[in-house]
Amino acid sequence: MKKQSEMNFMKTRFIRQIIFYGILLAIWEGLALAKVWPEYIFPSPLDVLRSLAEGFKDSTFLVAIVISLRRIAVGYGISVILGGLMGLAISRFSIVKDTVGNLSLGLQTLPSICWLPLALLWFGINEKAIYFVVIMGATFSITMATHAGVRNVQPIFIKAGRNMGARRMTLFREVIIPAAMPSILSGLKQGWSFAWRSLMAGELLFVNLGLGHLLMMGRELNDMSRVIAVMIVIAVISILTDKFIFGAAESHLQRKWGLDCTGICH
Repeated sequence: MKKQSEMNFMKTRFIRQIIFYGILLAIWEGLALAKVWPEYIFPSPLDVLRSLAEGFKDSTFLVAIVISLRRIAVGYGISVILGGLMGLAISRFSIVKDTVGNLSLGLQTLPSICWLPLALLWFGINEKAIYFVVIMGATFSITMATHAGVRNVQPIFIKAGRNMGARRMTLFREVIIPAAMPSILSGLKQGWSFAWRSLMAGELLFVNLGLGHLLMMGRELNDMSRVIAVMIVIAVISILTDKFIFGAAESHLQRKWGLDCTGICH
């Protein structure tokens, strides 16, 4: 019964999405046919599809995707380690909270573009500069999310852990961090989006291969079909990452905590 309910729910979601994107494509095609803007500024869906096919056929898109994913994997991986450690330290030690905590709170509000001048001056136009922008764009949001997750752990969990004999680091490791994982995962998801935007900002300005560089080349060549095609590729990568990585992790945590309500609370 539950399996049938889940299947019906997934089918309903799929139909809604098909209808929604079908309407968007129809509106897009209608505007293109109406010639509201010149064709070189506002291409039709068919022109964009053609650019997508050409980009994958000549491996331009594949090479750019591999390069961008490599950069985001390295930069985001470092951000997760740094942000997670700083967030836990802020939650554990008051002196770190009063110093690094306040600094992280201020720095997380800076747009990624603010780090580009420093990256250029410190590292020049190379891979290190891009990694720096990605790391700085994501680390502090992960730090604050980790701190917030630990801080908002329900007191009853801590009391239960203490009653069962957990003390200090054991309590922190076995009770507080697992209880804070849903919030920490949300912070990691937010950090991913910041890292992805930071990467695109860096690749837009640095003359180097990558999806951001393809966007810039399309703009310089007045090839709006190529620009929109690359934007679609970027959006699809983001959707797939959210669904198959963060979505899977969230589903696992929901099942673990008994919060899975698919088909009931949607």
